[in-house]
Amino acid sequence: MKIESHIAHFTNPLYLQSGRILEPYDIAYATYGELNEDKSNCILVCHALSGSQYCAGEVNDKRGWWDNLIGENKAIDTNKYYVICTNSLGSAFGSTSPISQMYPTTKHYRLKFPVITIFDMIKAQRILLNSLNITKLHAIIGGSMGGMQTLSFAIMYPNIANRFIALSTTHATSPFVIAFNKIMSEAIRNDPNFDNGNYDLTYKPILNGLKVARMTGFLQYITKNTMQKKFGRNYVNHDGLFELFGRFEIERYLEYNGDNFANTFDPMCLLYLLKAISIYDLSYGFIDLCDALKHIKNKLYLISFSGDNMFFTEEMQEIKNTMDKAGNGSLCSHYIVESDYGHDSFLVECNKYADYLQHILK
Repeated sequence: MKIESHIAHFTNPLYLQSGRILEPYDIAYATYGELNEDKSNCILVCHALSGSQYCAGEVNDKRGWWDNLIGENKAIDTNKYYVICTNSLGSAFGSTSPISQMYPTTKHYRLKFPVITIFDMIKAQRILLNSLNITKLHAIIGGSMGGMQTLSFAIMYPNIANRFIALSTTHATSPFVIAFNKIMSEAIRNDPNFDNGNYDLTYKPILNGLKVARMTGFLQYITKNTMQKKFGRNYVNHDGLFELFGRFEIERYLEYNGDNFANTFDPMCLLYLLKAISIYDLSYGFIDLCDALKHIKNKLYLISFSGDNMFFTEEMQEIKNTMDKAGNGSLCSHYIVESDYGHDSFLVECNKYADYLQHILK
């Protein structure tokens, strides 16, 4: 599979929902496979909170976050399709974010970076596609925060793709998720090494607050049943049961997960992405959700997971019900995958919906 990495630089101003402007700005993206002559085989993949443009194959000795779904002879077959995956504005892997330099100075934005919304993310992606002379996509697909982007594309740019596929997402972030995001944000902000965003970006310190934020978020990603199956009440062999800081296996895994995340992600970027998720509301700027969904003109496929304890199946069913009410329900289908894994099902249980996805794309 042919994989290429790029950074597109734009000098025209990007007008944000907040009224602020980004000028200039970069969009980092990666491509997989070959674009056909009439550019009709292009699929845009939108990543979730901690994802990047590297969704498939192996880059820097690390497998892509959706590698079990995207690649040669897989559900999204790169023998047939040309996949583009961008790094979202505000993220930590090359696109303009709070750790970028603030033109025309050499200072970094840090907390002076404007709040970015999901709509801002898709606006920047559309500008990128236009710069590549790609005006019609075969499909747009994304899960979680990527699903929010997919839904936003469907109402803001309804003719940009033949089909929109949104997994494990919602039309408006619930207070339940906002509360988790608040705890994660506070863990970062209250870490002394965060220093109000003034930590050294060259020799970036490993923030314990970022580790705690990741451990907190992990509680949303898998279910109680999954924890029981994976870890049970097993205790770490070399830790004493009566040692105060002796650990259960689940505790050790949380530490491992937190350490890995803190080594690869940026705390300010996480704050901005959490904010984007918290304020996300598909009906913003419209009369209500029904009014927003009336703008959908092409097929919308919703895929949810019965065990998702972050964005529940009923939240996606509400989108389907509202489209029925809006009069364009025939364009929308809702497929529920039986799973007790949790929110991360869309990443780790691809085998449960790969055939369905392949059918959609055909």
